[in-house]
Amino acid sequence: MIEVQRLASVAVSQVLAGRSLSQILSSLWQRHPDLSPQQRAAIQDLSCGTLRFYGQLQTLLEYLLEKPLRDQRLRALLLVGLYQLQHTRAAPHAVVDHAVKTAAVLNQRPAKGLVNAILRNFLRKRETLQALAAAGEVGRYSHPQWWIDKLKAQYPRDYEAILTAANLHPPMTLRVNRRATTKQEYQTLLINYGIKAEDLGGDALLLKRAVAVMKLPGFAEGLVSVQDAAAQLAAPLLDVQPGMRVLDACAAPGGKTTHILELSDAQLTALDNDAGRLRLVEENLQRLKLEACVVCGDAENPQDWWDGRPFQRILADVPCSASGVVRRHPDIKWLRHETDIGQFAATQRRILDALWQCLDRGGKLLYVTCSVFAEENGRQVEAFLERHRDTELLPLSMQSQLLPDSQHDGFFYALLRKT
Repeated sequence: MIEVQRLASVAVSQVLAGRSLSQILSSLWQRHPDLSPQQRAAIQDLSCGTLRFYGQLQTLLEYLLEKPLRDQRLRALLLVGLYQLQHTRAAPHAVVDHAVKTAAVLNQRPAKGLVNAILRNFLRKRETLQALAAAGEVGRYSHPQWWIDKLKAQYPRDYEAILTAANLHPPMTLRVNRRATTKQEYQTLLINYGIKAEDLGGDALLLKRAVAVMKLPGFAEGLVSVQDAAAQLAAPLLDVQPGMRVLDACAAPGGKTTHILELSDAQLTALDNDAGRLRLVEENLQRLKLEACVVCGDAENPQDWWDGRPFQRILADVPCSASGVVRRHPDIKWLRHETDIGQFAATQRRILDALWQCLDRGGKLLYVTCSVFAEENGRQVEAFLERHRDTELLPLSMQSQLLPDSQHDGFFYALLRKT
């Protein structure tokens, strides 16, 4: 546990210094190849949990400290310890004892007494401190104040539910590959392995409890993929018919690319500007025994990769704030700035305008984000319709804006037809 606490503290301190958690963890696994799968899972759980409730934990720590801490590693260790005491079932005495020993490992021997005093003081005054933290919105909702204010303005009735859902553990949803099996057959296979799942319709199965991906029966053989239920709506909405030329314009890591191909025999081009992430697309295609033309290119500059032949369908799953998937990536809440939203919106506008010229007359473009902010979603589409008069906004069989809940993440969909 000492090594787990130490490395989780390192990860948290680096996120708070501005780095992505996924990049940090990848680097940690490379530097510490002897970590067991259980240790890696524990480090990731502590890191994600601490960042998920960072607003509350930081508020608690401020009440517990007599003066600010200069050493960020020690501050991160205290945040991890507070997370364990507040949000896990770990034995309190063990958490405190390990944190004191971890402080010594971090070359903070003089701070051992401080760590012991802070964590034990929290245990003595827990109820009072919890009430103090909940008095402010950052401590209550564990989101930045600008994020809370934006959701309150845009969703006056739903903002509390959105913030609460964003702090839950994300659901684990499977997508059954209908080219390889049926949903009923795969549900039976899950039952045989002692895995319980709920049918969400379409190709989606929601696991009652998350399991390691490689423990899913038939995963390596391509029977199933892991994909959020809301993300699984993209391929059916695009309505691809056999033989159509289809572009997945921001394809990595390939979940929607492969779903489109599972549903229809299309001539699909998977485009992304990140060569490293395109390898994930290729790996998914290979595992699922599907074929696509994989191209490294920028969706904003079709002249660099487009052959001039129009596409009948385009999926534009554009870069966004990812505000709808923060429970999967809790570091996003603390890495984003309010000014980032306008920058994402500008990028989305350029991508939409560029891709529109690649779409055939009568063709359909599906605009997708995993955001809940209006600037990236409804307002973006309204502005596009004003700029492009040869556009029809098609009705959907659902709401365009999906908010995160117990079954899926937050997504936005708009289906546009070139008239």
